[in-house]
Amino acid sequence: MGLLSELDEQQVAIFETFVVPRFLSMFGALALERAIPCEGPVIANVGCRTGFPDQLTAHYLPGGTIVGFDPSPAALELARAKGALVRDVTLDYRQADDLPLPVGDGSFSHVLAVYPVFEPARRAEYLAELARLLAPGGQVLLAMPLRGSYQEVADLLREYALKHDAGEVAKALESHITIRPTVEGISEELESAGLDDVDVEVRLMTLTFQSGRAFLEDPITRVMLVPDLEVSLGLSDLVTPMAYVREAIDRYWSEGEFELSVNVGCASARKP
Repeated sequence: MGLLSELDEQQVAIFETFVVPRFLSMFGALALERAIPCEGPVIANVGCRTGFPDQLTAHYLPGGTIVGFDPSPAALELARAKGALVRDVTLDYRQADDLPLPVGDGSFSHVLAVYPVFEPARRAEYLAELARLLAPGGQVLLAMPLRGSYQEVADLLREYALKHDAGEVAKALESHITIRPTVEGISEELESAGLDDVDVEVRLMTLTFQSGRAFLEDPITRVMLVPDLEVSLGLSDLVTPMAYVREAIDRYWSEGEFELSVNVGCASARKP
């Protein structure tokens, strides 16, 4: 899939209530702090989910139009309900299941993508689509976890693979080391997509959990982290490996909190 996976009604409620304020808000805020204002902005929110961060976008880029694209009808329904309360901007939410998006080239002054999840092999296609949507002189804002994110979980999954002779998991983890881009890597990829004036900012975010069970049952883990790992590792079922992660957290962090590191990155790029 070129866009995010579909969320059902229960997942939408969890996403909006717990994931957005505790997790995605860091990505969205970092992106919009870097937004370059213009007259009458037309903004594409690619993978808009429940309409985040459109209210914040209206603050940084007022007086324009935001078009949100997402594959999930339930998420879009909530986005439309929330959008009715947002002022100073026109909101338009559209269902889109894959790339390319059903709009013309150069339709937007800004293209915003907050924590996209897609198969690593399709990253070049995804970045090229962001560039296609952008009008000359426009700005792409791409916020995503960069290399080094979730390293603590990767280490425990590697331990699981060694102890249980899980060759598929071990092979996937070796590839995973280089799947998430570095600052230099994402800069080069955006330039290859036809963008320039690329600048990347990174902030370290730390998530804390009281126990292995708290980590595994946390909405951030269930709705964001596990689906992200499944896609980036190319593994469709992480139930048994993640059960090991839970046990390992309780074993190694029995005297304190488990801290998970996230390198929150935002790339800003312009279209010549």
